[in-house]
Amino acid sequence: MQDDAAVDKKLTPEEAEKLMHRVMWRQAHLSLYVAAVFIALLIVLPLFNLFTPALAATPVMGFTLTWLMLGVLFYPITWLLSAFFVKRSNDLESKISKEGTK
Repeated sequence: MQDDAAVDKKLTPEEAEKLMHRVMWRQAHLSLYVAAVFIALLIVLPLFNLFTPALAATPVMGFTLTWLMLGVLFYPITWLLSAFFVKRSNDLESKISKEGTK
């Protein structure tokens, strides 16, 4: 995603390389954060079933709470995490691009 301001100033190859490295580094950190949240969700669900079986078996809208979380809510949560990653990644790229063209 390029800004009009980014097109006005030409970067040297070294500056472009540094800028690209910063974007990739920050996006890698963001990826690890989103992956950690996703993995935490994967770990919490079996623990929830193990330590609170009565609560996990509670019927909600025709499903047990476990199946509601696993079969219904899991996909929207995944979509929200993906949308969060894409938005933050684009924001990071725009911010660093603006910093690099000043």
